[in-house]
Order: sequence, then structure tokens, then C-alpha cells
Amino acid sequence: MGPSENPGLRVFLESLRPGEILSGRVAAMERFGVFVALDDGPGHPVFPGVGFITIPELSWRRIEAASDVTAVGQHVSCEFLGFDTWNLEARLSLRAMQPDPFQEFADRTAVGRRLHGPVTKLVPFGVFVRVADGVEGLVHLRELAWTPVESPEDVVKVGDEISVVAIEIDRERRRVSLSRRQA
Repeated sequence: MGPSENPGLRVFLESLRPGEILSGRVAAMERFGVFVALDDGPGHPVFPGVGFITIPELSWRRIEAASDVTAVGQHVSCEFLGFDTWNLEARLSLRAMQPDPFQEFADRTAVGRRLHGPVTKLVPFGVFVRVADGVEGLVHLRELAWTPVESPEDVVKVGDEISVVAIEIDRERRRVSLSRRQA
């Protein structure tokens, strides 16, 4: 019996409303997300749980794997995002249950403020710097040094602590633009 042939499961999922809080136990962890067996709800005929949390919805922070945040058997409370009609699952968010560190950072940080942090990643167009717990900003190549820079590795390496200035804070896209030149 495929998931679409389970009328009880469909009725349950259709009764859920976005924003509703659901709880359950982590039933299985995959590289693409986490299955949750809900406390109040039917089982799933195919998957280890009716609830599913994608990797980005596990945490506000950048994580490598689900195991960075949760473990099989752990009890979790999540916000219901929507009903995945193809897989007959409740799409859930664990991160929605915690304050967004980016918004907290934006509340207390003005453009022009000097910040300090480690370089976390080099990309062809610049470097990412951790400026607060759970918040990384981009220093574009043109803002990395006073002289033109071909490649970020010419100037810094991952782990270097550098001073930067916030030049733009975009709350909607959750992005911080930084300048090392202006620091």
C-alpha cells in the first residue's frame, strides 16, 4: 500500500495548520533530513515517521549533518510548515522554535559598526566571517584589501581572525555585507 492509499494519514495531515506545534521522537536521520514519529498522529506506511525536517530547517546555524543538532530517539517540538502531498508527510521546522540569531544580531548592530571574527569559508568572490554566534557575513573580494585581490587565499586563510565593518544588513535575505578595507 503506497502512502497515497492511506486515508487516515491524509485526513490527519489535512487537519494540520501552518504554525501549529507538533512533537515527536526522531525516528531516523538521513543526509537530506530527519524523520519524526509524531506523538499524536498515525504511523507512516513507508517512512519511519510522518514528520520530516529538512537539513536547513534543523538549525539557524550552518550545519554539516543532522547529527550536529539532533539524535535518534530525541524528543522534539517543531512548527508545522506544510503538508507534502507527494510523500504524505508533515514538513516540520525545528529552527522555528528558537529565536533567529540573525534578527537578534540585526537588532543590536548598526551599519558602520566594527566587528571581529574568524574567516569560516573562502569562495571565489570573497570570504565569509563569523561575526556573531550563528551569523556569518560576506567580505566581497573588492572589500578584502586596498589593492585588487585575484583570489581570497592571497590575503587570508580559514581560521584567520580579522576586523571588519558592517556595510549592509539585509534582514529579509538574512545577509550581512562586510568590509575589511573600511575596518
